[in-house]
Amino acid sequence: MTARATRAGKLLGALCLIPGLLLAAAPSSGADDVRKATRAAYTWKNVRVDGGGFVPGIVFNRTEKNLAYARTDIGGAYRWQEKSRSWTPLLDSVGWNDWGHTGVVSIASDSVQPNKVYAAVGTYTNDWDPGKGAVMRSADRGRTWKKADLPFKLGGNMPGRGMGERLAVDPHDNRVLYLGAPSGHGLWRSTDSGATWSEVTAFPNPGDYRQDPSDPTGYASDNQGIAWVTFDESTGTSGSRTKTVYVGVADKENAVYRSTDAGATWSRLAGQPTGHLAHKGVLDAENGYLYLAYSDKGGPYDGGKGQVWRYATRTGEWKNISPATDADTYYGYSGLSVDRQRPGTVMVTGYSSWFPDTQIFRSTDSGGSWTGAWSYAAYPERTNRYTMDVSSVPWLSWGAHPAPPEQAPKLGWMTEALEIDPFDSDRMMYGTGATVYGTENLRQWDSGGKFTVTPMVKGLEETAVNDIDAPASGAPLLSALGDIGGFRHTDITKVPSLMYTEPNFTSTTSLDHAESDPDTVVRVGQLDSGPRIAFSGDNGATWSAGKEPPGVSGGGTVAASADGSRFVWSPDGTGVHTSGDRGATWTASTGIPQGAVVESDRADAKTFYGFKSGTFYVSRDGGATFAAKASTGLPAEGPVRFKALPGKAGDIWLAGGKTGGTYGLWHSTDSGASFTRVQGVEEADTIGFGKAAPGSDHQTLYTSAKIGAVRGIFRSTDAGESWVRINDDAHQWGWTGAAITGDPRVYGRVYVATNGRGIVYGDTVARRR
Repeated sequence: MTARATRAGKLLGALCLIPGLLLAAAPSSGADDVRKATRAAYTWKNVRVDGGGFVPGIVFNRTEKNLAYARTDIGGAYRWQEKSRSWTPLLDSVGWNDWGHTGVVSIASDSVQPNKVYAAVGTYTNDWDPGKGAVMRSADRGRTWKKADLPFKLGGNMPGRGMGERLAVDPHDNRVLYLGAPSGHGLWRSTDSGATWSEVTAFPNPGDYRQDPSDPTGYASDNQGIAWVTFDESTGTSGSRTKTVYVGVADKENAVYRSTDAGATWSRLAGQPTGHLAHKGVLDAENGYLYLAYSDKGGPYDGGKGQVWRYATRTGEWKNISPATDADTYYGYSGLSVDRQRPGTVMVTGYSSWFPDTQIFRSTDSGGSWTGAWSYAAYPERTNRYTMDVSSVPWLSWGAHPAPPEQAPKLGWMTEALEIDPFDSDRMMYGTGATVYGTENLRQWDSGGKFTVTPMVKGLEETAVNDIDAPASGAPLLSALGDIGGFRHTDITKVPSLMYTEPNFTSTTSLDHAESDPDTVVRVGQLDSGPRIAFSGDNGATWSAGKEPPGVSGGGTVAASADGSRFVWSPDGTGVHTSGDRGATWTASTGIPQGAVVESDRADAKTFYGFKSGTFYVSRDGGATFAAKASTGLPAEGPVRFKALPGKAGDIWLAGGKTGGTYGLWHSTDSGASFTRVQGVEEADTIGFGKAAPGSDHQTLYTSAKIGAVRGIFRSTDAGESWVRINDDAHQWGWTGAAITGDPRVYGRVYVATNGRGIVYGDTVARRR
């Protein structure tokens, strides 16, 4: 399988997360018998993975050393902490109803007042995200925020998201900001430090490039709009607006515009190249050069041809300074950066070079000549100018042992963000589809030595979490993640050595362990071609692939019997099946519809459950036959998740529904024959169990829900009679509707699945370490 095919599979896996968001994110209409929940003090941290997603933007402040920010496509924004060499999350306060604001399309750091930072937020411009975009502004480096709502959507996870930066602060009059908008909405400006925004009506071109105009979803067919804004700081003085501003537009024939009167009028830059999109525009004011990195596609996945150009701002001369000839180019360019200490030094990436690896180019003579981070010796052998040390994040090797010219770990892919530290010519950071890499001896490149590339990603947790499982023994946590499959976490405070392999799913959609035999684990997920199910007999340490029944197209949900003797699988593409030989053979289940969510009873090894469209199903013969129960009042629409209580046969908790319809939490003690709605819970999307509180004879319940008109993470120690909110407004993480589980060994500990901020876990304050 080629690297390109593998990453395409990751894209499909990521998009599979969307439907659940659509059905669960809108505001509630309320419910009967609302009870006000009390609060409990908790501390919150991340289960460490370190990275795990695309980082399309890195921004250094130009006037304060060591002040840097990173943006992610679905997981918020981060600030660099020099002392700890780690990143601090800045948008955890984004709540359930505004979940789209965890997608960051651009970030800007104010060079006049470095305490100020801005983030343009919004995840999708089509109807996958019901909310409008916004510009967040902070006067304390992202600790707290104020928000200016926009009349249009922004697309932090849309095609073209690696272009930029679309948001920029005037380096002389920092009251002035510009924002490039998608979807034909043009160029916008604020003159009051981001509090209000208005369209720059004089700007002539809102862009016209669409990745796929025929896409009926609106995802690939959206106009990618205005791509970047760059100021020429040599044309202004402190306190007055910068006169010359350059703007990049997603238009292959008209990519670059300029204003020389502080944005009053605009014109297409004369003599510019055509036929490509300008992903980046970076200005070296000292030497009077505007550098432009072009690609034939919007990225971040696609791009087959590209060029790099230099525009002399004082003479108007254009020069093609591409590192490779057109005939030798099979990728687009991006990741453009200038060394502010040595402005003649320029770097650019071949961001879409999937095979055999990404490419990074460097010039020390303003683009007159270039060298690559690697080159061919005698094909397929490579000569690298760098060494890689991923010991701090060892899973970045993917457990791969590829044949040359591919190498593991890879230098990267989707490398649209690369920045040289403006205060340190030896330090450079760049984003990939899975991490942030960097170096602190970059100038070894120029002296003939080798620079060292290491992960610089600690604290930046960007996984999308589909499922989590906390067995009573063995590893404390097993995870099912988008894009990177998932991990067996033997220590939640340390980075795992490797994701699940044999097979390595692009995304794991569901996993389960046998309640009385936690060594037996099953997982299912997405893969370009099967098998899409795997089994473990050692608590997830090693795996073997099972076989598939005919027609499987995706992971779906899976359940292991209480004793591990049988498995029930509800995959995408075909109906529910059962196996008693760890997937060597499968028998089609009867009496249950295709696409049902399946779970097992946690005490009775022969009993399995299913749910779809308001109907609950039960099997008493290991999943061979199911019968619909007569229970009524359950949600007929919207996503539903349910679990059986460990150690107590027939005890089931069910959460889910849809705003405007039936929505809440239900409990059954008779294997689903009847359900009772849990009063006071207006909405609920997940349910999980953990160790009982001291003095309690009932396992602790955890849910992501709306109780007492408040959205949050809640805990009950008395079987749902009363609830305590355990998160706070600073810790909300957008959408948390995929999964939740308590820890069966530690009272009060809860693991929460997020869609882009990884797995967060909470402990009572009494357990603070």
